[in-house]
Amino acid sequence: MKAKIISINISKKKGTAKDPVPKAKFIVDFGIEGDAHAGPGDRQVSLLAIESYEKFKKERGDEHCLKHGAFGENIITRGVELHKLPLGTKVKSGTVLLELSKIGKECHMPCAIGKKAGKCIMPTEGIFARVLKGGTLHVGDEIHAEKI
Repeated sequence: MKAKIISINISKKKGTAKDPVPKAKFIVDFGIEGDAHAGPGDRQVSLLAIESYEKFKKERGDEHCLKHGAFGENIITRGVELHKLPLGTKVKSGTVLLELSKIGKECHMPCAIGKKAGKCIMPTEGIFARVLKGGTLHVGDEIHAEKI
């Protein structure tokens, strides 16, 4: 099975769940156009594998958090275990090239999901990346990871 993008999500405000969109424009050294978390640094784009959602669902037995974007992730993939890729891995889809820059994140206070479900998967399975080459991605596009 080829790895694919199954959801692209953005939010206008920080601290809220992201909403699915059919496509998004990725800007070099910035992130996704129109996303509140875009900007320079190591966390321009966040990624999460649907396999992580499925594992969370199985462990917790909860359905409420399965709305795409609920964990604040920009891209949800199927077919690649993102959190197992080493830092520096290049991830390519169409003309867009990302470089994995951070695995997990620190939660300074419980997020909405953490409060509701008692756990958030972004600190352990969320991936962050820098945009090396820009372009537009669509839901359904193939995605490839080049392990280093």
